[in-house]
Amino acid sequence: MSPAFRAMDVEPRTKGVLLEPFVHQVGGHSCVLRFNETTLCKPLVPREHQFYETLPAEMRKFTPQYKGVVSVRFEEDEDRNLCLIAYPLKGDHGTVDSVDNSDCEPKSKLLRWTNKKHHVLETEKSPKDWVRQHRKEEKMKSHKLEEEFEWLKKSEVLYYSVEKKGSASSQLKHYNPWSMKCHQQQLQRMKESAKHRNQYKFILLENLTSRYEVPCVLDLKMGTRQHGDDASEEKAANQIRKCQQSTSAVIGVRVCGMQVYQAGSGQLMFMNKYHGRKLSVQGFKEALFQFFHNGRYLRRELLGPVLKKLTELKAVLERQESYRFYSSSLLVIYDGKEWPEVALDSDAEDLEDLSEESADESAGAYAYKPIGTSSVDVRMIDFAHTTCRLYGEDSVVHEGQDAGYIFGLQSLIDIVTEISEESGE
Repeated sequence: MSPAFRAMDVEPRTKGVLLEPFVHQVGGHSCVLRFNETTLCKPLVPREHQFYETLPAEMRKFTPQYKGVVSVRFEEDEDRNLCLIAYPLKGDHGTVDSVDNSDCEPKSKLLRWTNKKHHVLETEKSPKDWVRQHRKEEKMKSHKLEEEFEWLKKSEVLYYSVEKKGSASSQLKHYNPWSMKCHQQQLQRMKESAKHRNQYKFILLENLTSRYEVPCVLDLKMGTRQHGDDASEEKAANQIRKCQQSTSAVIGVRVCGMQVYQAGSGQLMFMNKYHGRKLSVQGFKEALFQFFHNGRYLRRELLGPVLKKLTELKAVLERQESYRFYSSSLLVIYDGKEWPEVALDSDAEDLEDLSEESADESAGAYAYKPIGTSSVDVRMIDFAHTTCRLYGEDSVVHEGQDAGYIFGLQSLIDIVTEISEESGE
């Protein structure tokens, strides 16, 4: 058994962190949880853990920041709701304490895992009658959500209108179907094994969406091959078939998930991996165009920065020897909410023209953004099947570049360039 999965000791009387669902997960099958505003955690896979602890310095700007390891276990609150709590590992007092928890809400207000849906625990000071009525309403909502979730699982592309009384970011918390699916599956797996094991290692990673008001996220499965060297014959055959029947075999990349806010219609659009597998090369191009379109016009200002980052990443990977990033994904993230762009040397009259929303304290970081700049991020994620000769124990050792991944990057560069030129950029 791998050392990563041996029994773990948790320090006694240590304050734990209550984990919440991460609502911006659009792809993958491993459940990602919210540790706090700037940090996520996911089940530790030895190979991925090894990657983050040994990755080359020049690749760090293209991966989430690695923040350490915690122990996660089940606990029940006074109402018998199932919670997932993260604790530092024994002898590693700083892992949890060193991560900023100042943005975490009081425990009584955090979302809890339940056998059905998430709900908010009420404070003890609430009147009993009001609490009773509220719980009745929540039960009715829960039943409705159960029916809706069954429908969501069968839908590959979804559109939701954002209600006027709620912001787009708050609506995402209720409607992201892939996030809901991953959370439900992860909870079920952990519940089934709870009798034999109630302690897991999770790695802490940077939350790449934390600086965006309404994150638009594109998850791209990269490379012409997805199965790892350790895959069974059945697993390998299954992955080969998926590649051959999708754009992976033709252009080295396919859509694994997408979340886009369309300001023109006030809708949220979600696309899952099943739809992404069915896309032709032309369909892939149209999906990429749709990702950068807000329903009114193409966000052209994003294309240049994306091309720059893709080109930089390609150059970095071309210098890496022996790495193979099988089944890895590439995330492209930008803000669906557009902030006013004001030059740093603007005079007072220009600044007075800012809307109240963008001029308040919470938007200050964006209000004085230099004209012509746009915030867009490109990062590699998911390294459970990554291999490199530096790891030592692999039976298969590869030489040279990961040609399949680099091929996919070049295809992306070509397609984004094509979109830019056709749009008159």
